[in-house]
Amino acid sequence: MWGERSVPSHKVLPIIDLIITSGHNNNVSETMYFGKPMIVMPVWLDQLDAAQRVAEKGLGVRLNPYECSENELLDSIDSVLNDKILAQKLAKGQVHGSVGMAEILRDTGRYNCVFAVNGVWKALLESKGFDVKLMESVDFNDAIKDSLDSSLMDPKNTKTFAKSLEPTSRINTLFLKYFIREAKETDPYVKTIIEDLKPDLIISDHFINYPSIVKSGIPWIFSWNDSALSLDLGYPDKRLPPSYLGLPTNTEREMKEKYRQQLWERNIDLWYKYRDELMAIGCPPLYEFQYWSPSPYANFYLAPKELDYTDIRPLPDTFHGFDCFKRSGSEDTLEIPDNLKNRSGKLIFLSFDMFVSRDVELMKRLVAILSKSKHRFIVSKGLKHNEYELADNMWGEISVSPHKVLPIIDLIITSGHNNHVSETMYFGKPMIVMPVWFDQLDTAQRVVEKGLGVRLNPYECSENELLDSIDSVLNDKILAQKLAKVSQRVQSEGNSEKLVKIVNKLIK
Repeated sequence: MWGERSVPSHKVLPIIDLIITSGHNNNVSETMYFGKPMIVMPVWLDQLDAAQRVAEKGLGVRLNPYECSENELLDSIDSVLNDKILAQKLAKGQVHGSVGMAEILRDTGRYNCVFAVNGVWKALLESKGFDVKLMESVDFNDAIKDSLDSSLMDPKNTKTFAKSLEPTSRINTLFLKYFIREAKETDPYVKTIIEDLKPDLIISDHFINYPSIVKSGIPWIFSWNDSALSLDLGYPDKRLPPSYLGLPTNTEREMKEKYRQQLWERNIDLWYKYRDELMAIGCPPLYEFQYWSPSPYANFYLAPKELDYTDIRPLPDTFHGFDCFKRSGSEDTLEIPDNLKNRSGKLIFLSFDMFVSRDVELMKRLVAILSKSKHRFIVSKGLKHNEYELADNMWGEISVSPHKVLPIIDLIITSGHNNHVSETMYFGKPMIVMPVWFDQLDTAQRVVEKGLGVRLNPYECSENELLDSIDSVLNDKILAQKLAKVSQRVQSEGNSEKLVKIVNKLIK
């Protein structure tokens, strides 16, 4: 054992396998955010209620700290640690499309896929039968704490991102500072794992190039999970507007260049430092505006064909777009909660990413508006789920997995994360996209341009605007037919076969 007077839980939760806690509500919420199993040993007040609810929902074990026997505690520890069903239930989100890719490759019977990740993902990946190699990664908040722009990450400033240009240029500053540290401090772990495993192929699911991967002599694939527009960070093309601003693709050329230049000028000195740091540790030189270099072997990105930009910006043969990587467990759907079963109205899923849903005032605003709807709502409440209540026509939890809900809903209201939109189109569901930051803005704009949904500003749309949009989208038969065709195409075109074919070609 090791300990101190006070150990911040958010510093420890990413790396542990289990927590034994008295069950304070904040501790339980943070534990579930990181997807860790728990043994709750309550003593008083809300700890008793939290422990009971954890046990009722099958999310952990409740023990009396004063009365449990030695064997009871030790056996419970082993039982919880070895409970793969519990690990899957607690699994925090997804490792983008990487889990889906790995499952496809493993199921061929030819490949053994090993993940190199930090501790946050360990339980999820092991529960799915994958080997895991742990590596240290830089804490984003720690990397930016001395920056003047670090206040942007405060939940009360989330609304700022909807203004597009200024916050995007400032957040780019934060990410560049983070990437500089990430490349220097994480690459040694990556190098050690590569030397130990001696893999035949590496799939790199990062925002940057790691020298140990680029210089390994092993075929490697660069995997990108943000919107297809943001491929401009590695493959710039002036025919399209700069990414992360939500600009229309038909924006005038002069305006595109104006925005591109403004983004560039704010971070030009820091970008050169970033480039020089990468070159100093062995990465190839970057061109201006680049954050990463494409792999000479293959580059994967996630984008349904209907939302891709290849009609404007053709890509080299080494770039391969995928509609969706459908993960195992997708067939397990959520049973409609009791308080919604007997209500009339369509079933709607409200799901924002963790960054957006931490804005409690925004969530309260949307809940207040949607409470006046005749429809029913399933809500993924987010980390601060205990700071606001849902209305009678709603049910929700801290995190509701999209792939368990999408098959049964009639509409999704989403902030527009690329993975969410791709999965939504897989199931052919209509969407209202309410973007706040980064690729959400671009994805929402592309959805509108292609006539596949509605875009609204979550902070500024009126009550009538949101409620009317819901009814309009639900009653749009032409949209329903269009999305049904998209779903049929995505499910029948063989993304799995395409993936396996590319990998087979790279591994001789």
